[in-house]
Amino acid sequence: MAFVTQEQISQFHRDGFLALEGFFTSEECDAMQAQIQKIIAEMDVPPHCRTEFSTKHDEQLQAQGSAEYFLTSGDKIRFFFEKGVFDEKGDFLVPKDKSINKIGHALHASDVVFKQVTHASKVQALARKIGLESPVVVQSMYIFKQPHIGGEVTPHQDATFLHTEPLGRVVGLWIALENATKENGCLWFLPGSHTSGISRRMVRTPPGTIPCTQFIGSEREYDSSRFIPVPIGKGGLVLIHGEVVHKSEANCSETSRHVYTFHLMEAKGTIWSKENWLQPTLELPFPSLYTQN
Repeated sequence: MAFVTQEQISQFHRDGFLALEGFFTSEECDAMQAQIQKIIAEMDVPPHCRTEFSTKHDEQLQAQGSAEYFLTSGDKIRFFFEKGVFDEKGDFLVPKDKSINKIGHALHASDVVFKQVTHASKVQALARKIGLESPVVVQSMYIFKQPHIGGEVTPHQDATFLHTEPLGRVVGLWIALENATKENGCLWFLPGSHTSGISRRMVRTPPGTIPCTQFIGSEREYDSSRFIPVPIGKGGLVLIHGEVVHKSEANCSETSRHVYTFHLMEAKGTIWSKENWLQPTLELPFPSLYTQN
């Protein structure tokens, strides 16, 4: 890992994001990809994906199962699939490893390889560089951005989904396990947009309600010409301020764009919203970044 300069840290605070090439080695990236293949080989497909549904009542049961599966994934390793990868009986129409959109949301706590990466000494050093005193890990994801079917992620702010009081306490670390290019769906940012607050929040709805979450407020209109692409090579890391506006385009190329990403929260003096979809549990309180059990 190249030394992170104070100028780069100032750039992060100014722009709301920072790209650091070569933060992880190619071997570390390969190890994460190999581990995810082992996890996929052993995965249990959730029942709501495996059941054949024929009536509106059945569809409601499927939606309820999907909602519960999502809301209770914060302390587990669970699988979220692309659209159209199952037939009506729940059998795969494509190879398993090409069917998944993402795996979340507790790889950082439940898998030894991703736990080591998350708590790596160079990650801790970077967190200290940007001023985090008592950071905790709130969630992690492995995102596939599959060739040809990896969908667009529209402009958004992470704080919409991970709300704190005060704001400004969440940061994402986005690790490219393969080259992320404009063709296969690299990140795009609106520089400086982290200074304008947030305009909407995703909150839990009452238990048993479908959908299980709803949005309060609405996303702002953004000038697409102001977004800048941030392609980055395999092993690169992108720091993402919780309020910076960012997006990614659909992957229409023949190459995937695998990413491991996780979010940190500065716990000192911070209140995690009880309305967030993600909540710490007795089994998995948000673990400290600076210690590894």
